[in-house]
Amino acid sequence: MIEHKGPAIIPPPLDENTGLAQLIEQHFLAYNAARLREGCLLWSRFMARPEVTLGLTLTGALTPAGLGAGCLVPLVRRGFVDFIISTGANLYHDAHFALGLSLHRSSPHVDDTQLRREGLVRIYDIVMDYEVLLKTDAFFREIMKAPEFDRVMGSAEFHMLAGRYLAERQRVLGLGDASLLAACAEMEVPVYTSSPGDSSIGMNAAAMALKGSQFAWDANRDVNETAALVLMAKRGGGKTGVVIMGGGSPKNFMLQTEPHLQEVLGIDEKGHDYFLQVTDARPDTGGLSGATPSEAVSWGKVDPAGLPHTVVCYVDSTVALPILASYLIQTQGSREPKRLYARRQEALDLLAREAKPA
Repeated sequence: MIEHKGPAIIPPPLDENTGLAQLIEQHFLAYNAARLREGCLLWSRFMARPEVTLGLTLTGALTPAGLGAGCLVPLVRRGFVDFIISTGANLYHDAHFALGLSLHRSSPHVDDTQLRREGLVRIYDIVMDYEVLLKTDAFFREIMKAPEFDRVMGSAEFHMLAGRYLAERQRVLGLGDASLLAACAEMEVPVYTSSPGDSSIGMNAAAMALKGSQFAWDANRDVNETAALVLMAKRGGGKTGVVIMGGGSPKNFMLQTEPHLQEVLGIDEKGHDYFLQVTDARPDTGGLSGATPSEAVSWGKVDPAGLPHTVVCYVDSTVALPILASYLIQTQGSREPKRLYARRQEALDLLAREAKPA
């Protein structure tokens, strides 16, 4: 029988000594605050276990708001994220921080015509000089001239190479630990982009192709590689969890790893074990961002047995991510990094062995 009555709602009075963990556990008691508490507990108590391989997806423009350096880099450094699927925009804007190019707080109510005249670009209530874009574009075009980029490769390899350049640039400039891509390169966390042409990095790659560059992304490798990382985790006796910030293409790319294994490759699998999504989308409007965990079960994306370990928080990612990250760090500290980048070929070899003939 399902237990409908949980603990009584009797929170202690807030005072100057109330810490973050106490606030979440004792005061986030109903509505989306309760879902956020459940998400914090799910990640801390289950998905942070050493046997869980965790994939994180990033949608929208979170890095310009400082969430890269402030939240994501600490999570990567502490071993809580094993691989990432992101929009190209998040990774492009992440590069600004390693290049010493500043973004500034502003207002969503400014006159955009005036901003255009002043050479400023706006992302809601963030502004940057137009020169920030031009200098970042120039950086990516310059590194793509290097011989190691002049070939076809998966997006994880591209981001590893770019991350190493960014790590060196921020080191030389004395900027500290500012870049997500740099941290992922050093921690060997594979970073994928589900739609590599849909960003300024993609536009600069296209411009290089006009000049004869042989660089191109291998989308097939990315599809196989992400599914292979999931399979390797399961065959190694572990579990997999997904943390989804937003929705869109990165969300689907992460979740399609299981249908790729089961439906396309004919491999015996059941779906991801843990699922945490932060979204502001509704499931009834047809947007993928609002697709629920139970709907994902019907596709084989989530293990039916894992439904009790799924949480959807209808909260702005810029509100939820700092809370989730802070709670996880304060309650768990760190975990041993898996350094999956070096194991990608091992995972692909396993995938090839188990895939059924076409």
